[in-house]
Amino acid sequence: MSIITIVGAGMMGSAMSRPATDNGHRVRLVGTPLDRAIIDSIRTSGYHPTLRRQMPESVEACQVEELDRALEGADLVIGGVSSFGVEWFADHVLPKLRMNVPVLSITKGLNGGGDGELIPFPHHLESRLPPEKRGRIPFCAVGGPCISFELADRRHTMVVFCGSDGRAVSKVRRMLTTGYYHVSESTDVAGVEGCAALKNAYAMGVSLAVGIADREVGELDSESAKALCSPGAPDRNPVYNPQAALFAQSCLEMSRIVRLLGGDETLAGVLPGAGDLFVTIFGGRTRRLGSLLGRGIPFPEAREMLHNVTLEAVAIIRCVSRALRLRAERGEVRLSDFPLLFHMEAVLEGGAPPEPPYALFGETGKSACPAE
Repeated sequence: MSIITIVGAGMMGSAMSRPATDNGHRVRLVGTPLDRAIIDSIRTSGYHPTLRRQMPESVEACQVEELDRALEGADLVIGGVSSFGVEWFADHVLPKLRMNVPVLSITKGLNGGGDGELIPFPHHLESRLPPEKRGRIPFCAVGGPCISFELADRRHTMVVFCGSDGRAVSKVRRMLTTGYYHVSESTDVAGVEGCAALKNAYAMGVSLAVGIADREVGELDSESAKALCSPGAPDRNPVYNPQAALFAQSCLEMSRIVRLLGGDETLAGVLPGAGDLFVTIFGGRTRRLGSLLGRGIPFPEAREMLHNVTLEAVAIIRCVSRALRLRAERGEVRLSDFPLLFHMEAVLEGGAPPEPPYALFGETGKSACPAE
């Protein structure tokens, strides 16, 4: 039995306690400063109010002030913060980590550099370690399709653990693999994590078609729009050909960006890319945002309708589009290879009409870059 400390009590971080406890490990779930109410609820009744599930009885729920004690003796630390919490994790957790204890990040995103560089979060976190710990704490990450409440319910789930240290990846996989949580391994951090981040952006793009179809049957009133913001809300006008075209273009553009990152572009068409994109367009805040935008609702209004929840799709669209423009200025990439990405940016930032530029989609003879 090992001790696993999960930092971040959001839905996915908390759901990771299910395979961990099923394998007999002791789990300490530590809330961030934003998770105080969640931790209080788990301590009182064992109920997670956003995951809407009872937590495993053996999970020890800890407030952020108990972080030091929760990290004592940990054999694995799981970073369960959102992309907006990465810097908090770097500032408050990394300095407390012990040597040779692996860190498994479930955070999806890329860190943008000033020169157009896009850095996977595991590499960014490693660069934020105190100098004496660099190279002595292995960082791993999770990619692939995983809906938190389905993992908590022990639904069959297939994911990829990646990391530069193959031995550490194998160790973490052995700790968490169960009969329902199926884990494969990869050392291609850029490929796996690139897909994990990009699918959030492109799920918004595919979901534009959902809102456009709703608009075609007059689903424009404020009450129906509010109902759309409810998790699991059905399509008002099920139309799938446009979604399929957007899905295919998303995979193509993801493959081009992964290649720019130095990863295996074929991952965009399998579990880390297409698989994760598939589950993301079927539910969650990213689908709801894309659907609202597809109805013609401006982004500021849509954001308010979603109660200003964390919108990682918006962050990644902004980060990647900025990086590609910087690279295009140096002749390293053609912006015309990413028509869906820049269409999404125009909808968000400029209030452009949501109708995607289908005529610009597909292969143009070259898979990515450089420009000629």
